Amino acid sequence: MVTMRVLPPSWMTRAADKRADTLNKIRPEWRLSSQDLARAEKQRDLTGPFIQQFLDTDEISIIAMDSIQLVDDIREAKLTAVQVTGAFCKTAAIAHQINNCLHEIFFDEALEHAAWLDAQFAKNRSTVGPLHGLPISLKDQFHVKGVDTTMGYIGWIGSNLGISDPKQVHKVESQITTELLSLGAVLYCKTSLPQTLLLGETKNNLIGETLNPKNRHLSCGGSSGGEGALQALRGSSLGLGTDIGGSVRIPAAFNGIYSLKPTPERLSYRFVANNNPGENTYRSTVGILSTSLGGLDLLLRADLSTKPWLKDPAVIPMPFRDEIASEYGLRANPDGTANSAVALKLGVLWTDGAVQPHPPITRGLKIVVEAMRSAGHKVVDWNPPDQTIGREIHLAFLHADGAHDIRKHLPKPWAFGTFFRGWNYEQLALSGEPLIPDLQKSFKLKEPMDLLRYQDLTLKGQIVDAVIMPVAPHAAVIPGKYYHTGYTAVINLLNYSAVVIPVTRADKHIDIIDDSYRPSNDVDRMNWDAYDPEIYDSGPVGLQIVARKFEEEKVLSIAKIIVSAMETWEAKKKKATLSADDRIGETP
Repeated sequence: MVTMRVLPPSWMTRAADKRADTLNKIRPEWRLSSQDLARAEKQRDLTGPFIQQFLDTDEISIIAMDSIQLVDDIREAKLTAVQVTGAFCKTAAIAHQINNCLHEIFFDEALEHAAWLDAQFAKNRSTVGPLHGLPISLKDQFHVKGVDTTMGYIGWIGSNLGISDPKQVHKVESQITTELLSLGAVLYCKTSLPQTLLLGETKNNLIGETLNPKNRHLSCGGSSGGEGALQALRGSSLGLGTDIGGSVRIPAAFNGIYSLKPTPERLSYRFVANNNPGENTYRSTVGILSTSLGGLDLLLRADLSTKPWLKDPAVIPMPFRDEIASEYGLRANPDGTANSAVALKLGVLWTDGAVQPHPPITRGLKIVVEAMRSAGHKVVDWNPPDQTIGREIHLAFLHADGAHDIRKHLPKPWAFGTFFRGWNYEQLALSGEPLIPDLQKSFKLKEPMDLLRYQDLTLKGQIVDAVIMPVAPHAAVIPGKYYHTGYTAVINLLNYSAVVIPVTRADKHIDIIDDSYRPSNDVDRMNWDAYDPEIYDSGPVGLQIVARKFEEEKVLSIAKIIVSAMETWEAKKKKATLSADDRIGETP
């Protein structure tokens, strides 16, 4: 008698079931009709008026606020935690239906927690902490008790990626998650990311692709791409991501929001899911994304107040340093203009010499330079050493294990149709899903890097000053055409601190193709040829401000000055234009 082996569901079936389960967690009254979904498919820009049509006036008012306004209004009893949480849960639910940006939904649990916070406030007449009642979204690497952490792998549906003990499934919590809850935050969803994390776009076999809600011809970036897309749709004002090659900075720049990439040892990465465990030469770092600069400051201050180093010895015992923030803050007036003798001196990196930025990025740099000079600050061109070496080192570290860690999360033995003698099937992992096409070339299995080569790479690198520079050589990129990550990768290699600010949006009438430019190499040519003013039109343009290691307070203060200076400069330009228009109408 032949015993038939019953195979488990295919990875495609498991993914489809997971997607359906996620949608079923959205309240019926928040579900969109098929007609609404069809309209969204045809819409280029889903932000602003489009998503607001599904919200009431009070909800629109709440999600328009930044994080500091929200916690202030809750503390002053102008809003309740339930009101705020309800508005953001509903907006996130709509955002996911029209732009596919969530992996996990736990709205009901969030609203229960918000009700508990309101009860505590009514009882004690004080808040639980500085984040009391504030909804915070999480990239799908952070463990929340009772919730999946798939990190985009089909094989970890119903589990927590990185948790090998079955008894601990859904019971483990990332340290920073615990800290946020102790500070009064409300956690309500986890956002999408690319398979393996190691991609500047957001695609996986679980939910497909997350596009840019401000221009759906473009990518939302990666790997914290779902976080960036959700915030662009105002489904969150503040969230956590991670960054080892640009993964909080790229989505911030591509979606027109703000981000902070701290030095890795500043915030706790303890019990956070990740790939390539043991790669500690330079670490992935927990980063912050927000719809406002104030949100970045709020979360960094709040989390450091918990003294995360007491539970995580990898964290440097360094509280938020108000004296540094004040020192740099006082170097400018509230409008960003220089404070006499202590004006800022900033470098600007126009190109890394490997890949020339597209016209919208160059125009964005010119805007910041002109605004800062107009405000009385000094800006100098900065020409660093060849960045190609840094990018090569960065990529070598990411591929040091020969892709073995990534591959072990993918094939089941029966996915190959037969069994091979000598294979250790206990080490083959959890589903039959393939690598997405974008990653198949990069992550072919090979021998891991030998130790001596690995050690040699750790000895290389350069030290640079703080600069204003591109995040990428393009605005939010056309999907599949992200060819060069050197502008962010080198900053990770050096463990520098960086803040991303939105500057402008691509404009097909201004950002025309420069036919005189001659690309210097094949990658430069591919990038330059990919620029299409019509497709890129309205794509967000963000830039990064980079400082040295552990200079988070400094770089946040400088970012605030730059944003204020840009606002002042824009106001002056507008006033001058209006005055000119008035003169045109005058009778000679």
